[in-house]
Amino acid sequence: MTISDRTAAGPDGARGLRDRSDSHTALAGHLQDEGTTVVLDSDDTGRIVRRTVLPGGLRVVTERMPGVRSASVGMWVAAGSRDETGPEAGAAHYLEHLLFKGTRRRSATRIAEEADAVGGELNAFTSKEHTCYYAHMLDEDLPLAMDLVCDVVFDALLTDQDVEIERGVVLEEIAIRDDDPEDLLHEAFSAALLGEHALGRPVLGTEESIGAMTPDRLRSFYRRSYTQSRMVLAVAGNIEHDEVLRLLDRALACRAAAEDGPVAARPDAPRRGRAEIVQVRDLVLHSDETEQAHLMLGMPGLDRHDDRRQVLGVLSAALGGGMSSRLFQEIRERRGLAYSVYSSDACYSDAGSLAVYAGCQPARLGEVAGVVRSVLAEVAEGGLTEAEVARGRGQLRGGLVLGLEDSASRMTRLGKRELNFGTQLSVDEQLCQIDAVDVDQVAVLAADLLRRPISAAVVGPYAHVGELPAKVREVTR
Repeated sequence: MTISDRTAAGPDGARGLRDRSDSHTALAGHLQDEGTTVVLDSDDTGRIVRRTVLPGGLRVVTERMPGVRSASVGMWVAAGSRDETGPEAGAAHYLEHLLFKGTRRRSATRIAEEADAVGGELNAFTSKEHTCYYAHMLDEDLPLAMDLVCDVVFDALLTDQDVEIERGVVLEEIAIRDDDPEDLLHEAFSAALLGEHALGRPVLGTEESIGAMTPDRLRSFYRRSYTQSRMVLAVAGNIEHDEVLRLLDRALACRAAAEDGPVAARPDAPRRGRAEIVQVRDLVLHSDETEQAHLMLGMPGLDRHDDRRQVLGVLSAALGGGMSSRLFQEIRERRGLAYSVYSSDACYSDAGSLAVYAGCQPARLGEVAGVVRSVLAEVAEGGLTEAEVARGRGQLRGGLVLGLEDSASRMTRLGKRELNFGTQLSVDEQLCQIDAVDVDQVAVLAADLLRRPISAAVVGPYAHVGELPAKVREVTR
């Protein structure tokens, strides 16, 4: 597959569009002409972000970081647990394991040995809406990183024998999750909030679904989901875009010749839509002989395409994002009820959540639940103070910038943003969005979200819901 070196100018004829406020809208990847390269962002340090769209629909997004000595390569696939049918529950994660079991050119042992020999990291992870295969290595080992990632994604054998061997590993991972109360709690809360929707299912699947998974079912999921039009190759570090294209061209040469059927001309558009969520308002209890009781409660939030998502981030940070947050101060500092308490928000393509976690002694669970509910009601009614909102903005700003100091985090940002939005947003643009959040916007959103019906989940030493403190049982009413 030959990759064109044509460079497309933006709508105003400029090569770099970093000065256009609407550049991230004008340059949506799924609308870019195949075989073209565009410059999405650059600065005077030599950092530059480019995107090339290949004829098969695969997008290549790179960020050159001259000040580092590493390179991070990630192949992002818009396929996660929400894309599974009922019998396929857990297939996306199972498949992630299988791709490392061997290719036509490499055994599983050789894959591991080649990454270890250069001190690199080769791994993968699966979420509800995407899967990523990545390598993090020295910049001089970029050819190996590219070859390994492309080899496992495009040329895995997926043999019946490997399916059986890896079945036990996946079941062990499910057992590990079930032994971690906080991980189990997150799964229980998702099920309570999202009901029967695919987003509410556990990413790992269940013991029953993994036990019944067949090789043909996994191979079918792979063929259906791992198409180039649903993929983004993100590369960041001390790299050159043209070199990445050359290495990719070599890695995909055999793949292009072997593909059957028509090749998509454009990448798939980012996921959008509105999920039909049937919220389960009852408590979900997982009985477990833990020393602590673990509580998570929350309500439907915003999807990632909602213009208020930065406001949500500030609200969540001010509620429970740090030691100065209102929940931390009320529950830990003033009352000493819990060691760990925090808030979190999740934004999917068509749904979202805002949730609060607390872990405490079982005897204190009722009081903790009551304080959390009281704080949420206060903020819904009166909003947050100017100082709280300012600290929330500061947490988001610091977390964003400090979290992008290495090539791996930059690669992750490139890949996720391209899959989720089809665009790239500079760090400065995102900081401006955060800075624009004011106390009135937070108050309006809090009044909306924090009055929504609450779902809750508990993991702890309780035989049945009737044993839970009354304040916990009342929180969803």
